[in-house]
Amino acid sequence: MRNALLSPPELAAHLDDPDWVIVDCRFDLTRPEAGRAAYDAAHIPGARYADLDRDLSAARGPGTGRHPLPDPDTLAATFGAWGIGPGVRVAAYDADTGMYAARLWWLLRWLGHDAVAVLDGGLRAWREAGLPLSDSVTTCRPRVFEARVADDAWFDSAAVAQLAGDPGWRLLDVRAAPRYAGDIEPIDPVAGHVPGARNYPFERSLDDAGRWRPVADVRAKLEAALERVPPQRTIIMCGSGVTACHVLLAMAACGLDGARLYAGSFSEWIRDPQRPVATGPDP
Repeated sequence: MRNALLSPPELAAHLDDPDWVIVDCRFDLTRPEAGRAAYDAAHIPGARYADLDRDLSAARGPGTGRHPLPDPDTLAATFGAWGIGPGVRVAAYDADTGMYAARLWWLLRWLGHDAVAVLDGGLRAWREAGLPLSDSVTTCRPRVFEARVADDAWFDSAAVAQLAGDPGWRLLDVRAAPRYAGDIEPIDPVAGHVPGARNYPFERSLDDAGRWRPVADVRAKLEAALERVPPQRTIIMCGSGVTACHVLLAMAACGLDGARLYAGSFSEWIRDPQRPVATGPDP
């Protein structure tokens, strides 16, 4: 998958490599403290812990979604404190599917650091491979992280409102179909989706075990969803801009580069009651 994914044996071969940094991104939206507790109990040796709310998001504001993008300078300082800098390869993992690890993957690339991959199958695959675990807190050797911000990597709500109904653009909402349709909404106060969006649940890239499907299979699914709209005119969204990164990872891994993240996603869209909300399944 074009160096976007790592297998457990590939990562295990670099546990003692000083030019590799491993980051544990486990998180639970319903229990925010659970990820750190799981890390403290057992993690891949040498891994740092990245908290989605504290490290990989900014504080919520009156008009933002649940996980606003961090300030680039603050994020660069965090990356540097973890030992990420020029010439460093980053391996990100979470519990299994990669939905949180992909957020770190996207943020690093947003700031110009492309040497990052996600562990296929996460910690579950690592455990199943019989590889070592640790409960020791990692001491990081800081490096200087120089951010080169890609300002064109994401769109705000105003841009999405303008482009969502344009037939030359494709807006993909990667939440599960019942949430997209508005049948259920376990997190946000309003159910439904942005008018003009199409549903593409992120799990389509995964098999029943939570591992990535072959690249040809994933690319075929994505191309069918895009319906000849080029990746450069594609916007990916979810509930708060986190799970969307999983599909952005899939697209990049398949050679479909150039899609943008709707950073605020549905939780930001509904902060303005004047913005319309649609319900029902995909057309």
